[in-house]
Amino acid sequence: MSKIDDMDRRIGARVRAERESRGWSLTELAEKASVSRAMIFKIERGDSSPTAKVLGKLSGAFGLSMSTLMARAEIGQGRLLRKADQPVWIDPETGYVRRHVSPRSDMPLDLVRITLPAGKDVPMPASTYAFLRHLIWVLDGELVFVEGEVRHEMQEGDCLEPGPPANCAFRNESGRPCTYAVLALRAS
Repeated sequence: MSKIDDMDRRIGARVRAERESRGWSLTELAEKASVSRAMIFKIERGDSSPTAKVLGKLSGAFGLSMSTLMARAEIGQGRLLRKADQPVWIDPETGYVRRHVSPRSDMPLDLVRITLPAGKDVPMPASTYAFLRHLIWVLDGELVFVEGEVRHEMQEGDCLEPGPPANCAFRNESGRPCTYAVLALRAS
């Protein structure tokens, strides 16, 4: 089994565990997340790799940040998380590569490294950010972050603390990949 297939299987198992722990049926989760019942079924079985947009909707329905949902699916115990063991997930729609860098700990912080291919756009619903505060730090390239009607054009080294939760989009309007870090402070 490839690392990507294993990641899809773990994400699916985590979505199912979150749904079942709340006593929700597939239909109830579908309604709360505005995601089709069939898609959730495929994700839970590990038959489909969810997009970042779908994961954002599911995590919002659970009252979790996307980072928390992914961390619960991805990370084992230990204070040191070596690069070779850092979970990597690739959005099948955009090619967006998400690497969870921080080890699982009692600290309410997740550190995620993202590479967004040139010309790609990843929209996220406000519900994805309703439960956390975060910073976006551009490590390489150019990133446009749109929150509601506000557009932030960011370059290497720039760091942004987004405002109150709003529908947003991460955009790479340049001709080369953009790498950025998201530092998410969980409400735990």
